[in-house]
Amino acid sequence: MTELLAQIDAYTQEFSATVIDVVDGGVVLDRTVFFVGGGGQPCDTGILNDGNQSYVVKKVGRSDGKIVHRIDGALPNVGASVTGRIDWETRYRLMRTHTALHILCGVVWRDYGAKVTGGDMRPGEARMDFELEQMSAEFASEVEEKINAEVAASRPIHVHNLSRSEAEQVPDLIRTKINLLPPNIQKVRTIDISGLDLQADGGTHVANTSEVGGIRVVGHESKGRINKRLRIALVD
Repeated sequence: MTELLAQIDAYTQEFSATVIDVVDGGVVLDRTVFFVGGGGQPCDTGILNDGNQSYVVKKVGRSDGKIVHRIDGALPNVGASVTGRIDWETRYRLMRTHTALHILCGVVWRDYGAKVTGGDMRPGEARMDFELEQMSAEFASEVEEKINAEVAASRPIHVHNLSRSEAEQVPDLIRTKINLLPPNIQKVRTIDISGLDLQADGGTHVANTSEVGGIRVVGHESKGRINKRLRIALVD
């Protein structure tokens, strides 16, 4: 079992670990800062070093229940002590982008009562689909104004871990149209944008909405009769 340090402190950039398994094309560590990817957020990339050689981690993913750091070429040995460093510039931009999506989701749910039907992100760019019948340029402009007001409000963001029974008592914790929480999950990690949005989420986020910076709504489109898409981008 790999300890997921990114879920404890998203701002940690470097770490030390031990290689506990070597699989085809990658290694499994006892602890890692690398985000494995999920919920629309891409995985981290970065570097591992065993004191003799550096290894470029090009992808992190799950395989047979293990978190595998994929490396081209030679691999460190089982039992090796390694240090790791993620590509922080990309990670932090993804943190800002992910939080921007939660701000968007919180505003659309609060003001229009629309559930999420899908979403995806890249560093600085993202899209979210909502259960909405209507979409227009005026609506997109109105939403842009509202989400930037939430950035300016400097709302603190907190991470909590709830038991499944506690989570099931929180209204609207699962904001997606389809409940994506697997039945075997007994601990639920939540992201709480104070006073705006509380959702189950396993990704990395900034600590305050002010860190997101400006957000532009750069596109809107219909994806079906009651499925509409908004595209956003960070201003910088």
